[in-house]
Amino acid sequence: MELEKHYSNRSGWLRAAVLGANDGILSTTSIAIGVAAASHTRGPVVLAALAGLVAGAMSMAAGEYVSVSSQSDIENADLVREKKELDTMPEIELKELAKIYKKRGLDSELALQVAEQLTKHNALEAHAKDELGINEFSQPKPLQAALASGASFISGGILPFFVSLLAPVHLMEIFLYGFATVFLALSGAVAAKAGGSAIVKSMIRICFWGTIAMGITALVGYLFGVKTG
Repeated sequence: MELEKHYSNRSGWLRAAVLGANDGILSTTSIAIGVAAASHTRGPVVLAALAGLVAGAMSMAAGEYVSVSSQSDIENADLVREKKELDTMPEIELKELAKIYKKRGLDSELALQVAEQLTKHNALEAHAKDELGINEFSQPKPLQAALASGASFISGGILPFFVSLLAPVHLMEIFLYGFATVFLALSGAVAAKAGGSAIVKSMIRICFWGTIAMGITALVGYLFGVKTG
């Protein structure tokens, strides 16, 4: 028999990668469309797309670094606090660990035996995993997260930037919107495939909200832009 495939272990990196790529596509395209709606020349559109690409990637990387660093600081503080409690009141901590296993379905005697065995093996590790929900797989890595976030944004944002370089100026908004929709649909399909969810539903959802975002930005460009010729 073939083992079942599970996708929940991909949820963390998949969410970050998809979010970054989609944000890159949508943000860069929206900025370019907004400027294209207020300009007859290519230069401002290309400059806006490039500026949005660079600024967005830096913002994503910096935001992710700060966010993950804060998470790391919190987890480290929890581990220090837990280690102190293990040193000062080991019996109470042992009962606390046994209580966790009892809630999961073990009887009182077995729960205590499991808690004692895991405490002898590595008390802090046992409490970190089962009491605090911290393990080596989910341990936050700020620099890695920042680089991945920035790179995923660039992977998405570089696509509309190339469109702004190559598309006909008089049809710039149409080309930007059309290609962005295709890029978003492909991104949604890849994400759904990797995550084992419904592909069509994912594509429709991302294209729908992308269209709203780009439409509002284009409207702002038309309403407040000053045409340059």
